[in-house]
Amino acid sequence: MTLANLLSESQIIPEMASKERWDAIRELVDRLVEAGKIDKEDREDVLESIRQREETMSTGIGFGIAIPHASSSKVAEVVAAFGRSTSGIPFESLDGEPVNFIVLFVVPKDQFQTHLRTLAAIAKFLNDKTVREELSKAPSPAAILQVFENRSNRA
Repeated sequence: MTLANLLSESQIIPEMASKERWDAIRELVDRLVEAGKIDKEDREDVLESIRQREETMSTGIGFGIAIPHASSSKVAEVVAAFGRSTSGIPFESLDGEPVNFIVLFVVPKDQFQTHLRTLAAIAKFLNDKTVREELSKAPSPAAILQVFENRSNRA
């Protein structure tokens, strides 16, 4: 499973409005609701699942990357959204630096292996400095998606 498979242009925010962690998480979940990936009536349950996971330890992994995630009975398949912030969002990251790239994903409950594989794939993908440089320069959701597609094909 790659980010290119999980994302569409409607699930990408090229410049996030949010300036802090919880707002950013809400903004990305709202994008998934708008894209029809999460039912509107399930929004709060999904947010609560992510909040519970985030409170155990920040998902800001360093290098300007955060990967908020959770499992939920409210989704039938893995859903994801990507957001970029050129100014950076404080995220209580492991390195103390703000994040510029946020990949939020939700996995169906009881799919632990899928959850781990998705998390590992995203972290590995974004750990590549060249990928992060290309993502920071991409001018639109289509261009951002193209970076994911091109890079996924090389992996």
